[in-house]
Amino acid sequence: MPRMTTHAHPSSSSPAAAGSDICIVGDGAVGKTAALGLAQAGLKVTLLAPPTKAAPPDDVSWDVRVYALNHTAHRLLSSVRVWDAMDVERIAPVDNMTVQGDGLAEKAKPGLLSFDAYAARTDALAWIVEGRNLDQALDAALRFAPNVRVVQGRATALSVSAEAATLTLESGQSLAAALVVGADGANSWVRGQCDIGLDYRSYGQNAIVTNFSCELPHRGVAHQWFSPTEGIIALLPLPGNRVSLVWSAPVALAEQLMRLPLSELAGRLAQWAAPVLGQLTPLQPEVAKAFPLRLIKPHAMIAPRVALIGDAAHAVHPMAGHGMNLGFGDVDALIETLVKREPQYDCGDDRVLRRYGRARKEEVLLMQIATDGLHRLFSTEAEPVRLVRNLGMSLVNHLPVLKRRLIAHALGR
Repeated sequence: MPRMTTHAHPSSSSPAAAGSDICIVGDGAVGKTAALGLAQAGLKVTLLAPPTKAAPPDDVSWDVRVYALNHTAHRLLSSVRVWDAMDVERIAPVDNMTVQGDGLAEKAKPGLLSFDAYAARTDALAWIVEGRNLDQALDAALRFAPNVRVVQGRATALSVSAEAATLTLESGQSLAAALVVGADGANSWVRGQCDIGLDYRSYGQNAIVTNFSCELPHRGVAHQWFSPTEGIIALLPLPGNRVSLVWSAPVALAEQLMRLPLSELAGRLAQWAAPVLGQLTPLQPEVAKAFPLRLIKPHAMIAPRVALIGDAAHAVHPMAGHGMNLGFGDVDALIETLVKREPQYDCGDDRVLRRYGRARKEEVLLMQIATDGLHRLFSTEAEPVRLVRNLGMSLVNHLPVLKRRLIAHALGR
């Protein structure tokens, strides 16, 4: 756990004196959204962000890092008045989703599972949003947000007393608050300061992300293919005839693919993409990035006067596109828990934090089990398993009640 002091904090270090109920460590999209939402709920928030780099020039290229945001994320970002501040012309709704298993040569057809917004009685299954588009809207909102103080720096120590949690920065400055929120990613420094064990496993895959234009219209369809040897290939709709690639490939294959010109990478994708999207052409300027994939399961989302959100609290396989949505679900639950707390409890009270942990336990566990289980299922080349999984996908595709439940969960309802 964070180091417990043996004496009460002096008044100069109390949350009230510091002018902050909550200190959020990390300036990713989840952390910034939490700062806005908690401030709008009437709490005084300090956002600790790493020292800024020189502002990049205006960039009209398409960001290779995209998120498939569900209805929970949409509702939350709308409530903090960020959704409508994004460039709507760079957001693509997902009207339909198809998931295809691996073929069995001539023995059987690949498993197929499809979902569509019309059958789900909703305007969209999800929305594909560029990371840059979201970050710019969040940054603009923070510049004018009351009750939010942005501090640039890096924390070197975290101590906790009965009254407050205190962060010490490299500069020597101290930040005290009733609650510290760790929103600093999968390699969370905040989590590392706490007595929180974790389960860790590398998936032996890297996610390759880049963008292409497509010869045929995508019609708002997100495509995903499973292959035991090639990994998981997803092509997500972007505005116009453009798609975003997320290829979760075994590390050795991913390293080979990253050495290819993007025109050759497009050729490797043709076996899946050509029948539905035609020829793929790299968007200019050509950019591709790769990220290691791992399962990180902290044993708790809370510690004394500390709450974890986003990847600091859970890192899952991106096959379902719900890593960011889980983080926004954390933010939603944390705001609701703190707003509904009894007036005699401050934001870091253990009774309050336990409610937050309970509120998130089921959804996080279900997503971890689902993504990890699907990865294991589709990583095997054993033919009996391949037959069963493909038949299972096709069976689910013909069970409307089960499909509706799956869609409702994916939408965040």
